[in-house]
Amino acid sequence: MPQIREVARVVEVRETVEGAGVRLRRVFGHRDVPLFDPFLMLDDFRSDRPEDHLAGFPWHPHRGIETVTIMLDGRVEHGDSIGNAGSIGAGDVQWMTAGSGIVHQEMPKPVDGKMGGFQLWVNLPRSHKMMEPRYQEIRAADIPVVGEGTGVTVRVIAGRREGIVGPVREIVAEPDVFDVTMAPGAVFVHGVRPGHTVSAYIIGGSGRFGALDLREYQCALFGDGDEVRIGSPLSSLRFLFFSGRPIREPIAWSGPIVMNTREELEEAFREYREGTFVRAR
Repeated sequence: MPQIREVARVVEVRETVEGAGVRLRRVFGHRDVPLFDPFLMLDDFRSDRPEDHLAGFPWHPHRGIETVTIMLDGRVEHGDSIGNAGSIGAGDVQWMTAGSGIVHQEMPKPVDGKMGGFQLWVNLPRSHKMMEPRYQEIRAADIPVVGEGTGVTVRVIAGRREGIVGPVREIVAEPDVFDVTMAPGAVFVHGVRPGHTVSAYIIGGSGRFGALDLREYQCALFGDGDEVRIGSPLSSLRFLFFSGRPIREPIAWSGPIVMNTREELEEAFREYREGTFVRAR
């Protein structure tokens, strides 16, 4: 008999400003460490006001983490210190492994007055913090959709669902990352590994998460077990589902850099000031 995971905590978004003046909703972040381990931060940057985003995120460094950008509307143009450049649009996903260090910029560009999506930060363990940077950029058409005929539709970004494997692979945290849409009266059931962190962030509608009724802009952190059940008894529901293997290591975090010790942080910022942050390849 599967052990059903119940909701251990509900987190509410809070508004904040990041980058050069981008207004967004922070679902969880620095103050919530280590609750969501290996996940560090989730931002919701949906808006119908282009002025909320146009300042963007000019050149800045990252080390020791991975950033996952999931687009709903508009597009983000990006470039980096090792020669990558491009643009992701509605439905696209970019999984950037900063590893040993990358300097990049992300500049939002509204389309038809709309801009929206999410950015999730995933921590890297000590053994991989200095790995070589890389991008996995996935177009919407290449993300498999599992339509189960039961009112549940799942875009499989990473991990496995009903035998379908997502296009983002070889990630240390062994994550499942899904974009789930449910019709009224549907039930989503998913087996998860005991001990893995499991969360769901509601991006539309409302639903039943264990014994709790939750709505848009709320995030459920589940307790332990080996199966998650989410229902939409009265309305449609859309949520981001993400799970991963906890790291359980010390975290030293300042701005865009996350290491294990204060000394490692100081070294990273010193290298950034001195121009040696990006390792030669």
